[in-house]
Amino acid sequence: MAGFFSKSRITAGPDFNRWRIPPVSIAIHLCIGSVYAWSIYNPALTKTLGVATSSSGDWALSDVVWIFTVAIVFLGLAAAIAGRWLEEVGPRTVGVVAACCWGGGYVVGGVGIFLHQLWLVYLGYGVIGGVGLGLGYVSPVSTLIRWFPDRRGMASGMAIMGFGGGAMIGAPLKEYLLKLYYRAPEYLGPVGDVELVTEAGKRFVDSVSGLREVVVVGANDVANMIVAGPEGVYVVGTGRSGAGETFLTLGVVYFVVMFAAALSYRIPAEGWAPAGWQPPAASVGARKMISENDVHIDQALRTPQFYQLWIVLCFNVTAGIGVLGVAKTMMTEIFGTTLPGIVDGAFAATYVVMISVFNMIGRFLWASTSDVIGRRNTYWIFFALGIALYLSIPYTAQQVSIQPAVVWLVYFYAATMLIFTMYGGGFATIPAYIADVFGTRYVGGIHGRLLTAWSTAGVLGPLAITSLRDGAMADAIEELAATVDPAAFRDTFGAGLGQLGLLVEQKTVTIAKLMEIAPPGTVDPTPGLYNQTMVLMAALLGIALISNALMRPVHSRHHLQAQL
Repeated sequence: MAGFFSKSRITAGPDFNRWRIPPVSIAIHLCIGSVYAWSIYNPALTKTLGVATSSSGDWALSDVVWIFTVAIVFLGLAAAIAGRWLEEVGPRTVGVVAACCWGGGYVVGGVGIFLHQLWLVYLGYGVIGGVGLGLGYVSPVSTLIRWFPDRRGMASGMAIMGFGGGAMIGAPLKEYLLKLYYRAPEYLGPVGDVELVTEAGKRFVDSVSGLREVVVVGANDVANMIVAGPEGVYVVGTGRSGAGETFLTLGVVYFVVMFAAALSYRIPAEGWAPAGWQPPAASVGARKMISENDVHIDQALRTPQFYQLWIVLCFNVTAGIGVLGVAKTMMTEIFGTTLPGIVDGAFAATYVVMISVFNMIGRFLWASTSDVIGRRNTYWIFFALGIALYLSIPYTAQQVSIQPAVVWLVYFYAATMLIFTMYGGGFATIPAYIADVFGTRYVGGIHGRLLTAWSTAGVLGPLAITSLRDGAMADAIEELAATVDPAAFRDTFGAGLGQLGLLVEQKTVTIAKLMEIAPPGTVDPTPGLYNQTMVLMAALLGIALISNALMRPVHSRHHLQAQL
């Protein structure tokens, strides 16, 4: 068995067609790239008990977003460790372990959903699945760069293109499975026909068997239902959101595809090069950053260039990853109330798919472009244009609140799609940037260690977007509650304004429900919940721009020949 997985067993012969490797690499990345469609799960995971809408016992959005964060953290940690291991054992072994971890992590997470144990979802999808992400990410990249030394940018773009496109397949597949397994909870009728009791901020109905907890779906909540249903009262714990079954199904599917792809890996023999190809001379222009010398994995950590690239990757990822984790929710909150006839759950799900499409296109397009204009110039474009686009989004949210119009939706859609081409392009270009700066011999190991920047970004991005959003939401609820008639508030929620904090904590009071009883002409604050986040992301891109501008070739004392 050890011989079957050894590097010597998968070393290709002289007549091997290198174009057989890209489909294998893309297949693995399509599977693990479905992590970018995580936001599809958010509505179902925050309604596992209430199903129609969130109940008091359901997980909050800030709770489930961090599962995505943990997965990204362990992606980077696993990639950092696996980089050197990959050099020793080869991509087949690493790919098989990745298949076991990613598929198995989904299964463990599914069990956690069924048992309503959040720690199991974190362990399964976040920790075990995150390790699978890291192992599955590094093996195709280093393998393709070795097969295509003549087209480094294109090679890394092909490998990582699949990761960016994973959500393109994963998002509609997840939506389909969630709706397939969805079961509506017991419906008791319109709210006016049901006698409700409020205790400790929760809503109940009195039945023969005692008090039964319920959730109330108002007109503003219908658009956010997993499967649209009538307004009214639903019994908690009587339906299924479909999340647990979806996790189990996808765990099996991803394992089978990744396992088969890993067995198809081949690596070039030592000293192999494409027929007729000679390494380019490092001279002027875009090629002056391309080194003809190699730097050892450990020595790379002693160079300032490693940490400059770390900052470039970290802040570029931070600016996009937080938005990715809440993409579906963000689209619904910014435009769902202002343009309800256009933006609903299906529209938001399609938005996630389109993010994946442009993410994927950007990975191949920008990485290939970097072969022509150079890596540093490519990142100049990413950061300068990205700053302008992020700063424009708060203005868009403000305008759509004041005067709802489709033009603001079109602009937001176009701006964010362009942002995600550069987000994906940053990932795809960084392996070639590493090869330019440190040489190709240890690119897999150095790339793995550099991906700790992704782990850090996986914390910074969601932390920024959830904490700033939660703070903005708390302020908005307080301001709205101050405008509401106290009698109308008590009639609607069964408790006075003095219990506002408790009612918010139990998810009985939300911005959407307050807007139903707010004075006419009140501006819905929901579209502005992400404004502070966008300004922060622009500032981070400014720091990355400076780091990239200071990039210079590695000093000769760090070259491998100088260390021997």
